[in-house]
Amino acid sequence: MTIAILETGAPPGDLAARFGTYPDMFSVMLGTGKLPSYDVASQPLPDHSAHEGYVITGSPAGVYDALPWIGRLEDWLRAAPATTRLVGICFGHQVMAEAFGGRVEKSEKGWGVGLQEYAVMARKPWMDEALSVAIPASHQDQVVAAPPDTDVTLVSEFTPYAGLAWRDRAAISFQCHPEFGPAYAKALVEERRGRLPDPDGAIASLNGHNDNARVAGWIGNFLRIA
Repeated sequence: MTIAILETGAPPGDLAARFGTYPDMFSVMLGTGKLPSYDVASQPLPDHSAHEGYVITGSPAGVYDALPWIGRLEDWLRAAPATTRLVGICFGHQVMAEAFGGRVEKSEKGWGVGLQEYAVMARKPWMDEALSVAIPASHQDQVVAAPPDTDVTLVSEFTPYAGLAWRDRAAISFQCHPEFGPAYAKALVEERRGRLPDPDGAIASLNGHNDNARVAGWIGNFLRIA
């Protein structure tokens, strides 16, 4: 199984030097060793057949921003064969939703940060028996209308479309960040402290138990069995 990372953003400030890039984080999360990656804003997107699966990362951009690379990525996603395995995280979750007929907006609820708990709604073969998971999050934008032919896998009161699984293609996505370790998630809150309503509360929440390894296992299972 060959997997590549579609890199749609970078950690802010000096966080990449301290914690690694997003492709680094996903490589560690999946336990694969360093994965090939493509900077979507500055590099051509690969031929779909170059890899069997792709992970689309988070980004500071919004899917509604007038950036040429976002439209190119949406076109690339729509053109992907149904058997190409796609995993979207945060912005990746949102851009997949938009590309396949859903809708994303900057939420009136504001920032979702810190450790967030999500209930499991639709259980898929790549998931285990968990009823809920707690995973770091950092977002203002949200999917507000799911694409056709999807099931909602994770939900919370704050994020009603926190996880999606497509019925008509090999694709899943999550609003949360299973690739963010607590130290990085805390540093990201500090980097954005002036924009967040309760940064200290978000940092304190990240001391709690997280289910990053469990959701990483789900993604690994999906990439193997989808």
